[in-house]
Amino acid sequence: MRKSGPPKGLIAYLVLELLEEKPRYGYEILKEIREISGGHWEPSYGSVYPILYKFEEKGWAERIEREDEPDRKYFELTDGGYSELEDRRESGCEKASDFADVILGFFHVYAAFSTDDRFDLCEMEGEWRFDEEFSRWVVEQVVRHHEHYFDTTFDRLEETPAEFYDRHGIEPNGS
Repeated sequence: MRKSGPPKGLIAYLVLELLEEKPRYGYEILKEIREISGGHWEPSYGSVYPILYKFEEKGWAERIEREDEPDRKYFELTDGGYSELEDRRESGCEKASDFADVILGFFHVYAAFSTDDRFDLCEMEGEWRFDEEFSRWVVEQVVRHHEHYFDTTFDRLEETPAEFYDRHGIEPNGS
């Protein structure tokens, strides 16, 4: 069970991956992460720029000057940065359960706001609502993304979480 926010180290990992592609500046990284997330998430300047400066301090990235854009701070990976990226790719496999916890946890809260009598949230015209129709829309989008990325038709799973974990040899972590 995660305590809050995206999995620890996610933004730093994404920055490393994006810098591997080509030298980039902070705002460009923010926009690329937003695009990767389908427009649903964009980290703040206050998270990306300190990461870039930390990478520079650790010798994983260095600033480069570009004559065509002298006012922008471009960063590119160093050999140390490529090595760090490889290490993070290996450890990244362990993050799958963190991602699942974030996705499922926030959906459970959304559904609770929609159905639990303890929450009495107002509805605003022309805005998202906490109700069954909007919940169905969230689930529909997840299914559509699944079908798009995996090039398949989604089939429902009848297993309980315990049965799914057991079949995959996963120890439940409190979720």
